[in-house]
Amino acid sequence: MTDATAETNPVAPPKGRRNSGLGRVIIAVYGIFALSASVRAGYQLASDFSAAPEPYLLSAFAAVVYIVATVALAVPGVRAWWTALVAVLIELVGVIAIGAYSFVAPEHFPESTVWSHFGEGYGYVPMVLPIIGLIWLLAHRPGAETGAHDTAVTGRD
Repeated sequence: MTDATAETNPVAPPKGRRNSGLGRVIIAVYGIFALSASVRAGYQLASDFSAAPEPYLLSAFAAVVYIVATVALAVPGVRAWWTALVAVLIELVGVIAIGAYSFVAPEHFPESTVWSHFGEGYGYVPMVLPIIGLIWLLAHRPGAETGAHDTAVTGRD
C-alpha cells in the first residue's frame, strides 16, 4: 500500500504498525497463551492449591504477564509499546529463571507451570515467544512506525 492509499483509505492501517500483519499473529499467540495460562492457573488454584502453591501461583503470574502483553501489543501508542516491552522482558526473565530453577530444584515443582523446564509442556513456545516479541517490538519502536524518528533526526517533515 502506498502512502497516498493510506491517506485516502481511513480503514487501512498505516504502514509499519506493530499490530498489523505478522504483529496480528504474534498478538494471537499471546492471546492463546493468556487464555490457556489463565484457565490452567484458575483450575489449579481452585481445585488443589495446597498440592503445589508455588507452581500454581507462578502459573497465575504468567497468565497476568501474557494478558498484559497481549493487550499492550494490540493497542497503538508509546505507552502501550513500553508496557508491552516491560511485559515481554518480564516474560523472558521469568521463563529463563523459572525454567532453570525447575531443573535445579525440582522438589519445588511437584506440578509444572507454563514456564517450568523452559516451557516444555507447551512445546517450548514460552521460551521462543518473548524473543520473537522483543524483536518485533524493537523493529516497531515508537517513531519508527510514523517516521517521526526520521523527522526528529533530520529536522525535516
